[in-house]
Amino acid sequence: MSSKQHCVKLNDGHFIPALGFGTYKPKEVPKSKSLEAAHLAIDAGYRHIDTAYAYQIEEEIGQAIQSKIKAGVVKREDMFITTKLWCTCFRPELVKPALEKSLKNLQLDYADLYIMHYPVPMKMLEKCKDAGLVKSIGVSNFNHKQLERLLNKPGLKYKPVCNQVECHLYLNQSKLLDYCKSKDIVLVAYGALGTQRYKEWVDQNSPVLLNDPVLCDVAKKNKRSPALIALRYLVQRGVVPLAQSFKENEMRENLQSCWSPRISIFRGILTWGASYDFYLPSLCVDSDADDVA
Repeated sequence: MSSKQHCVKLNDGHFIPALGFGTYKPKEVPKSKSLEAAHLAIDAGYRHIDTAYAYQIEEEIGQAIQSKIKAGVVKREDMFITTKLWCTCFRPELVKPALEKSLKNLQLDYADLYIMHYPVPMKMLEKCKDAGLVKSIGVSNFNHKQLERLLNKPGLKYKPVCNQVECHLYLNQSKLLDYCKSKDIVLVAYGALGTQRYKEWVDQNSPVLLNDPVLCDVAKKNKRSPALIALRYLVQRGVVPLAQSFKENEMRENLQSCWSPRISIFRGILTWGASYDFYLPSLCVDSDADDVA
């Protein structure tokens, strides 16, 4: 069973698979590992792959996708591919060429979702959608005030279909999630498993989410892994998590979060007092922990 069989409807009529495969890698990990991981992920059943120009692995992701298409494993229409506009290309005249560069790297005619990596105006992304280079457009790292300003902006042609933010058991983004739901915007979660703890982004003194005793207790009672419980928690709240791994067995297990039976003993987790964002403060757009995107 693949992630494509469990989808969330976007406000523009398209559908996004309920679980995505994250592809960020730190500098010390060779690009060949990303290529191998993308091959394994597609074979495991992932049809939603999330990447970005800033990750510098679009070419490897594109090679994996094209390889699986040529092998008859998937068709292009089976895949949901997200990439992102980086900060160096936010000037209006640079947006379309940046997307075209990403599409060339990915060996694709269009992206399913194009996201601005940090808060800026949407106008040029709208033009990319009009040009047929992307099916849906979204945002990332917006808090609810920034989203509100964007949605109230005169002349907004397309409402963003999603807001991709750090979201996990230690930072459940409840206020932001409620706001996104009220505006028919899907919340996509990066860092869903508490991150891979890469030194360039994550404080190494931060707690290890998957070792949390409450989470491990819930996992034990349900005879599931802590990772699967952490993902299922997000899926049941209507969040689309991005799960990242370089191990095939973990990839396959994480996919089960889409179709595992509903877990009914989240009360202890939902009332959890923990609030911790793993990514370094430079990624935050404001200091309100309940509303940081």
